Amino acid sequence: MRNEYETAVLSRILPNDAEREESHQMGKKLIDAVFEVAGVPAMMTGSVARGTWVKGDKDIDIFMLFSPELSREELQEKGLAAAYAVVEKFGGTSEEKYAEHPYLNAVIEGYDVDLVPCYHVSSTAEMKCAVDRTPFHTRYLIDKIAPLREDVLLLKQFCKGGGVYGSDHMTGGFSGYLCELLILHYGGFTQFMEAASKFRYGEVIDIEGYYPDRKSVRALFTEPLIVIDPTDKSRNVAAALTPTRFSEFIELARDYCEKPGSCYFIPDAPTSISKSEFSAVLERRKTALFALSFKTPEYVADTVVPQLRKTMETIRAMLIKEEFQVHRAEVFMGPEHSILIFELLVAELPNIIVREGPPVWNHPNADKFVAKYLHQEEFAGPWISEDRYYTEVPRKYITAVSLLVDRKKIFSGALGKHVRLSMEEGYDVLVGEDIWSEEFAFSLSAYFARSSHAVRKMRQLCDE
Repeated sequence: MRNEYETAVLSRILPNDAEREESHQMGKKLIDAVFEVAGVPAMMTGSVARGTWVKGDKDIDIFMLFSPELSREELQEKGLAAAYAVVEKFGGTSEEKYAEHPYLNAVIEGYDVDLVPCYHVSSTAEMKCAVDRTPFHTRYLIDKIAPLREDVLLLKQFCKGGGVYGSDHMTGGFSGYLCELLILHYGGFTQFMEAASKFRYGEVIDIEGYYPDRKSVRALFTEPLIVIDPTDKSRNVAAALTPTRFSEFIELARDYCEKPGSCYFIPDAPTSISKSEFSAVLERRKTALFALSFKTPEYVADTVVPQLRKTMETIRAMLIKEEFQVHRAEVFMGPEHSILIFELLVAELPNIIVREGPPVWNHPNADKFVAKYLHQEEFAGPWISEDRYYTEVPRKYITAVSLLVDRKKIFSGALGKHVRLSMEEGYDVLVGEDIWSEEFAFSLSAYFARSSHAVRKMRQLCDE
């Protein structure tokens, strides 16, 4: 039984019969075009094929099924050639993108179309690349999910409203396929929400019963939510779901079950922050904000974002090792530039740092330590505390800026491959209000307004 909010949401997001027919006809035209230009079969996959797309979304995925006898190079060559020919036939525009291998993202007659080459295999056991699995998802779900389409749409919109929809690296949330499997397993939106509100880390869902028990599954997978792919028992469909997004969803489900509201299905409107507002926030916080700014590598977000985060964590560790206390750190990827944000509780440290030496009873190393610092007169030491030598020495990095501008130090760490190349071309260290720019006005606003999505929904309910 739908509550009033779910009924209202469905009236907005459920495509009508004419829209469904139009999308399917467009898919059929594209499939026919692939056969015409390349002589290979194709199939429509994704939410449009399964009837689980949200009204207003005009995304069509076409997988072109090539012979498994082709080499990977031949698949890429023939696949891209066929994709370009299809786009030209319809007078569309296109851009090459890269997943496991190149594919074409195009705009054709108002639709956002992905034309993806893959191998035409008879089972996932014969896969030659990861994208070969996708057609099996549609074959598995297309009939099973039909009676539950409305429930899938509700879950997708709920995830969008809560900011946890999307399995890309920037979001780390729920994919459309994952939403469909969860609804299929629990039998409906309400049933799933009630179950999800009680989820715990390491939740296991094995629809096809590939494994004898949960213990067997957890021995193979370590993610917070484990949903075994019905088409491939070696894959966790929820692998991209981060612990943070998993926990946020549990909070959202719990609060919604206790007190439903329309706000849970409405994404938060993004807010911007002006330079004067940014300066005022810095003044109130009294923390030290720094950023490394450099040109965004020319790769898709799913390639760049993990490298940005790896680089951020490396530099964060450097700051902490030098005794700068990092309050928070974040990455923002823009179309032109990317920045790594570090918010410190202090920007400058004393001139001295304590160096720990070996135990007194470790004669060779203890003697070397004492000899090394015996004649220093600027600071105290060496001295003994309990069984170990200590001494005070001049600190190498008195300010955080002095560390961040030290290119030799920064590049000595484990940085993301493409991020490193971009930073080697040049990076700027920005301090305080100089970090603000139009490019990151929305990202910086979100940084300072950080709270869980459920908390924001509760605030909205209190205001109603």
